[in-house]
Amino acid sequence: MEGKIGMSSPIYIQIHNKIKQEIEDNRWAVGDRIPSERDLALQFGVSRMTLRQAIQTLVDEGILERQIGSGTFVARKKVQEKMSGVTSFTELTEAQGKTPSSKTVSYLVTSASISESEHLALKAGEKVLRMERIRYADDVPICFEVATVPYELIKHYNRKQITSSLYRTLEEHGLKIGHAQQTVSSMLASEKIAEYLELKRGAAILRLRQITRLGDGRPFEYVRTQYAGERFEFYLEK
Repeated sequence: MEGKIGMSSPIYIQIHNKIKQEIEDNRWAVGDRIPSERDLALQFGVSRMTLRQAIQTLVDEGILERQIGSGTFVARKKVQEKMSGVTSFTELTEAQGKTPSSKTVSYLVTSASISESEHLALKAGEKVLRMERIRYADDVPICFEVATVPYELIKHYNRKQITSSLYRTLEEHGLKIGHAQQTVSSMLASEKIAEYLELKRGAAILRLRQITRLGDGRPFEYVRTQYAGERFEFYLEK
């Protein structure tokens, strides 16, 4: 790495740009650990405070990620979901060049809870299919999902059709996916979720509650999802 620094912009920005360029030039691959702050400060001939400012900017941009006790690494590109329209996990993962997969933790036809009945506009005593799944992108766990759908809607489909991509199955059978209502909040990973998503207990989690409707306005899916904050992000587009 070339260590000469000019005077046209703040030093930490110049260092930021040089490190970013090294990553783009594949000096380090995704998941690689970069040299220590001490070593980089020596290479660039700057104080560790200045070097740390450059590194923190790269971390804030999602280019690098810190792992406590291990060092600083080139970050994986996060799976992104735009907060407009409706896109299934399978579709948004494939759109970013990643391979989606899932592991079913629980798959149960049962009576709807009060909350599920309210969100899905069900009549008393109606059955639902409740699925708990871990969703992956390129075999990396991204989220833990609890999805509830009216049993009457999906009773003629087999388990693979439902768990691989419910949205795709519905569309292939002539049902149009409409709009969704989403609520996003933050929380800390419980011991159970940390284990499922291969995180440390207390790691940052993005929690999404979503009600998705068919084209005719009928609610067909009530989902509660917990995303690994370091691997997933939502973004808004106006």
